[in-house]
Amino acid sequence: MPWYQLEDANDPKLDELARQYNLHPLHIEDARCADESVKVDSGSQYAFAVFKPVYLKPDPDAPSESMPTFFTIDVFAGKDFLITIANPACPTTDKALERARRCGDEEHPAHLLYLILDTVVDLYFPAIDYFDDRIDDLQDKVVDNPSPDILQQVFALKRELIDLRRVLVNTRDAGLHLQRDPNTIIDAEHQLYIRDTYDHIARLLDSVETQRDLLNNTLDIYLSSVANRTNEVMKVLTVLGTIALPALAISSVYGMNLKGLPFEESPHGALYVGLATVLTTVALLLILRRMKWF
Repeated sequence: MPWYQLEDANDPKLDELARQYNLHPLHIEDARCADESVKVDSGSQYAFAVFKPVYLKPDPDAPSESMPTFFTIDVFAGKDFLITIANPACPTTDKALERARRCGDEEHPAHLLYLILDTVVDLYFPAIDYFDDRIDDLQDKVVDNPSPDILQQVFALKRELIDLRRVLVNTRDAGLHLQRDPNTIIDAEHQLYIRDTYDHIARLLDSVETQRDLLNNTLDIYLSSVANRTNEVMKVLTVLGTIALPALAISSVYGMNLKGLPFEESPHGALYVGLATVLTTVALLLILRRMKWF
């Protein structure tokens, strides 16, 4: 059975194969669309599938971190041919095709299609582990030192999880289509394998939902930490303002040039007024301490 491995969907070879195997023009158009979502479409002569393996690409701005990036594998699986379109420069797409070449039976396109799908799904598990580590790290940072930068990281991680969930949902629907469509090339022998892959996708989706809940909890912790810090600052300012009240009240009265004030004619009047200010301030501090304000 011939297996045609193309590296670019715009390769003229694809047009030749489309004429040779009667590939639908809409499927050719989907294969050449860079933003096409995961899908499986079965026909009477072949099945067309679009898969998106994930690759944890190192972040150039932060070498210790990674950015989940999705690539595309287009597959035309007929009864007596197989056409794959994938960029060999991507480690994940190359890994999926390499496993199919190594372990697959080239006489059975259904087996090759299953191996490609199963490898793509297995590649999502390291991404889930990556998100778990990122969330744990963010939770520690939120508790220790909440800052606007941490908040931006939380929102960025939520967007990445949304992208992963969208791909996983579409992959789940594609797996379900391969199980239930009577026109699919997946025969009864390979239905059990597809169901196993479908179970893996369901488990991945459960993990993503759990991670979204953890991120929401992290956001709640951040907001609570910021609110508590604001309350502590306001408490300190309130205590300082309250401590200053006796001095402000006494100094404002003696600064009004009123007649008949205590110690006005005394040569030690300033000393007495200063002493009264200190005593009232100390008394106020004792009262606040007794009330457990600080």
